[in-house]
Amino acid sequence: VIGAGCGGLSAAALLAGQGRRVLVLDQNDAVGGCASSFEREGYTFDVAASIFEVLEPLKRTLAMLGTSVEQEIDLLSCDPTCAVALRDGKRITFPMGGIVEALSELSVEDARNWTRYASYCEELYDALLDTLYVQPVSTLGELVGVLRKRPALVKYLPTFLTSYQAVLARYFSDRTQQGLAFQALTLGLPPALLPGIYSFLPYGELRSPHYPRGGMIQIPRTLQRLGERHGMLVQLGARVSKVLIERRRVIGVRLADGTEIRSDVVVSNINAKTLYQNLIGFEHLQWLVQRGVRSYRYDNACPMVYLGVDYLPPLTAHHTFIAPTLPEINGWWRGRAQQPIPQRQFGMIDWPTFSDPALAPEGKHVLNVTVVGTYQGVDWDRHKTRFINDVVTYLSRELVPGLADHVAIAECATPIDFERRIGLAEGGLHGITQDAAHTTIFRPSNKSKSIDGLYLAGSSTHPGGGVPTVIASGAIAANLVERHEK
Repeated sequence: VIGAGCGGLSAAALLAGQGRRVLVLDQNDAVGGCASSFEREGYTFDVAASIFEVLEPLKRTLAMLGTSVEQEIDLLSCDPTCAVALRDGKRITFPMGGIVEALSELSVEDARNWTRYASYCEELYDALLDTLYVQPVSTLGELVGVLRKRPALVKYLPTFLTSYQAVLARYFSDRTQQGLAFQALTLGLPPALLPGIYSFLPYGELRSPHYPRGGMIQIPRTLQRLGERHGMLVQLGARVSKVLIERRRVIGVRLADGTEIRSDVVVSNINAKTLYQNLIGFEHLQWLVQRGVRSYRYDNACPMVYLGVDYLPPLTAHHTFIAPTLPEINGWWRGRAQQPIPQRQFGMIDWPTFSDPALAPEGKHVLNVTVVGTYQGVDWDRHKTRFINDVVTYLSRELVPGLADHVAIAECATPIDFERRIGLAEGGLHGITQDAAHTTIFRPSNKSKSIDGLYLAGSSTHPGGGVPTVIASGAIAANLVERHEK
């Protein structure tokens, strides 16, 4: 298994549970990828992932391994999970039991419509968790099979052809849409371009989010621990440089130090485009597949600033979204080649010590700030220190009073850093963009159609990015191996 992110570890643990000899290889010194954590001077920072919104894929995976979430992970409820800071200065906090009341501060009509929107999302959630989150959808026949299994999904098919913004507009005014817009960028596209099928994201943020005590790394560590109970091995600091192919079938991998490891099955948890283009090579792919691989677009980057602060920040929820207007966010996207970093930032402040104070020394706190920027157009190595200062100055002036005077430690992960450290091509947190042309049957398949014995997990394959989703991808890949590799 190439890559010890949540997708690779879920696949590896389940394959070990099937009685197979499994070796996980990762170039880093810790498991987890985007769901990892690191410590500096007593502060524990999450690399990128910040909460766990949908428990069902993890519950299913752990059940297949003979245990449960309750037995293995101490999950803390995040309430309130979300607050929104609008450009006009208005702040809204959304407690789980008071969403309608909070929305009424923006619009009484929108508050009334929340129930209709929640009903729409809940039905969609149930259908997705029972279909796309548990089975491959790499052919038209498999897609038809999904629709036969859950006919309710048919009514959601038109949302693939409309936008996230257009679906939200059916329920909410512009001002409320502004407060719900940033979640679109967490999947790498602005609200005007992200397919409408993802319009459940704000609901998912508020539905029943959890945070693992000890940091997000507890999720991959749990998968590692359970896999090792079944004999799975993990080798860190081992970068795979080549997938070895013979007669269109995998025969193993070659590491950067020249070591070759033979295996009749390889599961890749790295970016699918990088896998086919760099680790396999076009000489092993048919011309039509080559064309398809070249067409894949890497996800947009989201640089992060990690702050350890020595005071109680004036925030009200685990997440605070810095919410630009819809024209602002869509306009920046269109002009990002000329302005790689917005003059007036937008993004999300993750405050994990709101839910788990033990992640920082007593009386101190952790803030993980996700903002927008692009991979190209910025000399990130030279710009990093200035970028940290710019973000801290902006937040202190407009959102978190006093912040600049209370920063005890500050670090940054730029798109270049994400690429170097955890192998995220062009710094994209979700691997490959998730527009309609890169979804379901158009996304890289969990079972390679070109190379026998090769399977894919992780954010760049079906069903897509996000910690619960990549765990689902690992389970799908493991089930396919069980079906095809007797």
